[in-house]
Order: sequence, then C-alpha cells, then structure tokens
Amino acid sequence: MNDLQRLKEMGITVWDVKRPDLFPNNADKAIALPSSCKLLFVSDAELSERDAWLFGKILASMKLTPEQALSLPSRALANLGEHSLIWCWFAGASVQTLSGVNSLSSPVLSILNDDQDAKKALWKQIKRYEN
Repeated sequence: MNDLQRLKEMGITVWDVKRPDLFPNNADKAIALPSSCKLLFVSDAELSERDAWLFGKILASMKLTPEQALSLPSRALANLGEHSLIWCWFAGASVQTLSGVNSLSSPVLSILNDDQDAKKALWKQIKRYEN
C-alpha cells in the first residue's frame, strides 16, 4: 500500500507539503475540486469531534451533505482551480471573493459552538443568499 492510499483510507484528501521548496515541480499546481463539491470550508483550525458535529448540522440546514463539502487551509485557496462551488465558508480566516460563489464568514467552529450570537450571524448570512 502506498502513502496516498493510506491517507485516503484515513479520510485525508487534502494536505499540504511542509517544505514546498523541496518539491519545485509541484509549485503552482491548481487544486482541482470534484464537481460534487458545493461548499468549500476554509479554516486553519483543526476540527474536533464536537466541531465536526456542528459542521454537519450546519451543512444539513443548508440542504448539503458532508460529501458535498471539502476543507482547505486559507493558504491553499490561492491554488484553487476550476470548481462547481456554490458556497465558500471562511471560519476564522480572511474572506476572499470567489466569483459567482456565496461567501460566508464566521469564527472558528470551536468558538461558534458556544457563541449563540455568532451562530445567529452565520444563519442570517445563509438566509440572505436564499432570498
């Protein structure tokens, strides 16, 4: 079994090279999202089990499944290639405009879990796009 298969079995589909200078041929490669990806979650924070549960609940409220969402760290967004995104959710990351994509902004999920005002603000953003 090769390393890529191991990562896939562990559910890791996106990763970063810590020393990109050692791999000059991989620089500037566009990140290709599957056409099934409708929401890109941009955050530099790792998700705890509790955070993942909240993320799933929010996706369900948006009529999306976890299979329709992928996560990227903010530094990888610059390498985003063609996509079929409808939503881009920036959690604790600076919002960047993606043409034709609905942008959401919130604190990281670990804060959102316990902050009712932040949850309401996120919900209002989601509802604004539905009108």
